[in-house]
Amino acid sequence: MRLGGRWRRLFAGILDLVIISLISTPFSYRTISTVTGSEGFVAITPRAETLLVAVIGFLYYWLLTAFWNGQTLGKRLFHLRVVDLGGRRADVGQAAIRELVRWVMYITCCLGWIDLAFILFQSRKQAVHDIAARTLVIDA
Repeated sequence: MRLGGRWRRLFAGILDLVIISLISTPFSYRTISTVTGSEGFVAITPRAETLLVAVIGFLYYWLLTAFWNGQTLGKRLFHLRVVDLGGRRADVGQAAIRELVRWVMYITCCLGWIDLAFILFQSRKQAVHDIAARTLVIDA
């Protein structure tokens, strides 16, 4: 197994975020509204719409990773794939753990950056969510 490159993994992730944004836009067009207060503009984010966008993102990553040969659309375009440590397709549970850990780290202040930094310094190029789920990202 040849590990997927860090740059390709980054660009695949950016493409996936763009795709999620396009999918979730109809549900989030009112997510941020502004009101004028005595100290200027204040942004308010309704929680129901924000939660819906988070669910869409979670389902996108989880379902595609679990049922589409370990690939999201971004990973497929950049020839990457998520597998278990033995090189077999990641199962549904591993894909769910991988995404749960990722989402918890991203919504927790600054831990998303730590999750990504692990890819730079870890010998198997694993982020924290990969370590938790016992997965690798390899060349497809």
